[in-house]
Parts: sequence; structure tokens; C-alpha cells
Amino acid sequence: MLSNRIYRVIVILLIIVMNIGCDQVSKKIVRERVAENETVELLKNHFILTRVENSGAFLSLGDSLSKPGKNILLSALPMIALIFAAIYVFTKHDLSSLSLLSICFIIGGGIGNIFDRMVHGSVTDFFYIHYGIFQTGVFNMADLSITTGAIMILLQSVLKRKNLQETN
Repeated sequence: MLSNRIYRVIVILLIIVMNIGCDQVSKKIVRERVAENETVELLKNHFILTRVENSGAFLSLGDSLSKPGKNILLSALPMIALIFAAIYVFTKHDLSSLSLLSICFIIGGGIGNIFDRMVHGSVTDFFYIHYGIFQTGVFNMADLSITTGAIMILLQSVLKRKNLQETN
């Protein structure tokens, strides 16, 4: 039984660390090789690599806040939420594999962006997708991890609701 718990903790930590690692390595490469606001067009201009330093949150929300406001809203509150999420995944042993993976992605992505804010004073964003009417804001691997985790949670919720309706 103890070996199952140790294995579970190792898997959780590996997923989180891999998310943080992918995020931080990709940001380091972009910081070293792409000038701020430089644009590199890939895949027939549908996938664009550009470097933007975002001192706010998603889509620069909170960019105009004072430094103490940013520290509280963009670092302290998310850090508290991530601590609670970590406590949840380490203590809730009946989570489905998909739920566990989803929450680990969110934790890893959140830590990646908080780390940037604390160390660099801003978050490096660099991906932009434009395909027909679909286009994104500029984002990074941490944002992708958070979004992937959230989509997996929503997908699992929808599938669970559908299964409940089919059994009734």
C-alpha cells in the first residue's frame, strides 16, 4: 500500500515538473532567440511566433494595476489557489486519472507563470494562432497547460453528466 502512495506522489510530481519544465525551457529559448515584438511566421502565417512580455494576466488583464495590486492579484492569490489544488491532488486518493492529470496540468502551468512574474517581473508569451476566423491572443506553454487541464475537466464533467443521464 505504501508503494502505491509513493508511486502516486512520484507520478503527480513528474507531471507537474514536466509542465513547468516545458514552459520554462520554451520561454528561455524565446527570450534568448526572439527579440521583443519580433514576429516569425510559421505554417503559412497561421502559426506565429512572437515575443511579448506580459506584466498582466491573460490578455494583459491587470496590466495597469499598481505593483502591490499585481503582487496580490497575479501572484499571491493564484499561489494560494495552487497550494490548495496541490493539497487536493495529494490527499484525494479517489480522483480519476483524467482529473488527476488535469489538475496537475493546471498546477504546473500556474507555477510556470507565477515563477516568471516573481523572477522576471512579467510573463513571456510567444504563440499566436490565426486560422480563418479563429485567432488567439498571444500565449505560452503554461497557458496551454492550464487551458488543456481546464478543457479536460470540462470534458470529463460533460461525459459524466451524459453517462448519468443515460443510466436514468
